[in-house]
Amino acid sequence: MTARPQVDVVIPTSGRPSLAPLLDALEGFAQGEVIVIEDRAGRGPAWARNAGWRRSRARWIAFLDDDVIPEPGWAAALARDLHDLSPRVGASQGRLRVPLPSNRRPTDWERNVAGLERARWATADMAFRRAALEDAGGFDERFPRAYREDADLGLRLTAAGWEIVRGERRVRHPVGPAGRWVSVGKQAGNADDALMRRLHGRGWRERAGAPRGALPAHAATVALGALALVPRTRWIGAAGWLAATARFAWRRIAPGPRTAGEAATMLVTSAAIPPAAVGHRLRGELRVRRIARRPSPAANRPLRGELRARWIARRPSPAANRRPAAVLLDRDGTLVVDVPYNGDPERVVPTPTAQRALDRLRGAGVPLAVVSNQSGIARGLLDRGQVEAVNRRVEELLGPIGPVLICPHGPEEGCACRKPQPGLVLAAARALGVEPSRCAVIGDIGADVQAARAAGARAVLVPTAVTRREEIAAAPEVAADLDAAVTLLLAEGGR
Repeated sequence: MTARPQVDVVIPTSGRPSLAPLLDALEGFAQGEVIVIEDRAGRGPAWARNAGWRRSRARWIAFLDDDVIPEPGWAAALARDLHDLSPRVGASQGRLRVPLPSNRRPTDWERNVAGLERARWATADMAFRRAALEDAGGFDERFPRAYREDADLGLRLTAAGWEIVRGERRVRHPVGPAGRWVSVGKQAGNADDALMRRLHGRGWRERAGAPRGALPAHAATVALGALALVPRTRWIGAAGWLAATARFAWRRIAPGPRTAGEAATMLVTSAAIPPAAVGHRLRGELRVRRIARRPSPAANRPLRGELRARWIARRPSPAANRRPAAVLLDRDGTLVVDVPYNGDPERVVPTPTAQRALDRLRGAGVPLAVVSNQSGIARGLLDRGQVEAVNRRVEELLGPIGPVLICPHGPEEGCACRKPQPGLVLAAARALGVEPSRCAVIGDIGADVQAARAAGARAVLVPTAVTRREEIAAAPEVAADLDAAVTLLLAEGGR
């Protein structure tokens, strides 16, 4: 069997000219493969990075943006940065330098790009452990642009117990050309901020190290502009709008070169930015109401909008024409709210419809079992005693759940039991004395579906906020919640 390379480099690109010098700098890279994913269709960097790392076979995947240039010795520095890292480290961030003019003050756009030097978790140069990417499910493709998709992944990784460290390797990020209206176009990122707040709560900026942003001031400026359109408040609104716009423009002009062209650009765009920012934020708020629901510690809610349309089963499997002889259930995210690496029984909270679903299965005489990956044991975050204590608490709250089979291994160990491998499903079927083909598996992520199908069992996916679009698209049957999944299984012939 061919050994996996130590590290592959993945570069998402839309075909920009800056790609050529980057590839020249990587010539002779010997630690693995250089994988370039071209996104001509505009599906976004999150999609391109996911496509790249899923093609890779390496234990580490280093992402580089197509507009950076690794400094000499970058590959050797990368190897040193990744050498002997703790198993809890899920990512290593490189150091980014933005060269600015030495003969004049930087423009507004140049200062904007230079802000990347201080960005936390910027994927302009970020190496991820494969196990961490698999654990988090990769980048969230609901972020359509190069903005916040890296902060979202960083928050999910750190919440799951992974550490992100800073290495010593360095890349340069030259300031590329930009049009006069680039700052107005960048306001589209406010829509992504709406999704970040919905997914990670009000305090996400502090946890991600992101600046507070100017949206409140922009909203106030827009409100003053609206007052200027009302006859009774016309003069007050106009004076307030003019003062706020002038103040905003001067804050952008003062640190710059103060040339006539730069000043004119700042004046015009400072008037256009507030309504653009507010408009994009409102668009983002409407969008997240359709595509996401914020996870709550007390509930494991399904995604809304486009996922809600897929609640009823699609493309039934060959096994869907009869009632299953046994039902195997994933634990975290399916039976109970997912608390990453939970070893505390007091934190066990059943999902909203779990009790009714299990009562119906038990009432129908269907044997049950639980199949659960518990890689926290391999990572030293849990021990078996804690896992067993949590399992006992699940039974105390929900009643008998049958044999509980766990995989204690990490993703890198290559075992046959960790889902998406079929080992747990096959073992549970043996424990119940049932043929795997007569079993149904209910879970919340693609690994549950893949394990079921690899074992020849029927699979029903119950999406949650962490379920990826492609996992939903690939699932043979999808249900809104656990009780809806049981309805599918108990209905003769399915739907």
